[in-house]
Amino acid sequence: MNTSNKVPFGSGAILSPVPAVIVSCGSVDCPNAMTAAWTGTVNTSPPKLYVSIRRERYSYDIISQTGEFVINLVTRELTAAADYLGVRSGRNEDKLARLGLGVSKCQKVTAPMLDKSPVSIECRVDRVIPLGSHDMFIADIVAVNVNPELIDENGRLCLEKAGLIAYCHGQYYSLGQRIGSFGFSVRKKTKRRKKTQTKHK
Repeated sequence: MNTSNKVPFGSGAILSPVPAVIVSCGSVDCPNAMTAAWTGTVNTSPPKLYVSIRRERYSYDIISQTGEFVINLVTRELTAAADYLGVRSGRNEDKLARLGLGVSKCQKVTAPMLDKSPVSIECRVDRVIPLGSHDMFIADIVAVNVNPELIDENGRLCLEKAGLIAYCHGQYYSLGQRIGSFGFSVRKKTKRRKKTQTKHK
């Protein structure tokens, strides 16, 4: 017996939320950047991610020719810039210069990383899969660059301090309160030891 009160809503790219990232490409001397939401991890070992890009985008040709790009995570402070980079084309203007966004040289790829992004992931294209409206660039993660203030004294990456955002059906949202951690539902609870008080005679 079906007790769900859901109603049919057609079919489409409805999975949300998704990360809103700034994809930088080109070089330090001639940089370009665009915003993408169709992106994510596809493999752990070797580490790989993907980004799907429309063929008409200016960055598409650059990445196709160089075989490299950088995924820059977006903070609340970068939201307006990310939106601008997603709706304007690098064919018509130097978007990064207009926004006052600086770039720096990466460790292993020619594509530049965005200075104001807390995490920049260097990628080298492994293969391109035509899918229809977008082509999927599957890439190897060859290096990661992180702001040092996001690394604690134990070497743990504390991304919760970065103030990252997500994209959900045309809207940007800041990530909120932590409600659990991986494996918390099956983790054994440790019993707290009762503090014993010693009586002084």
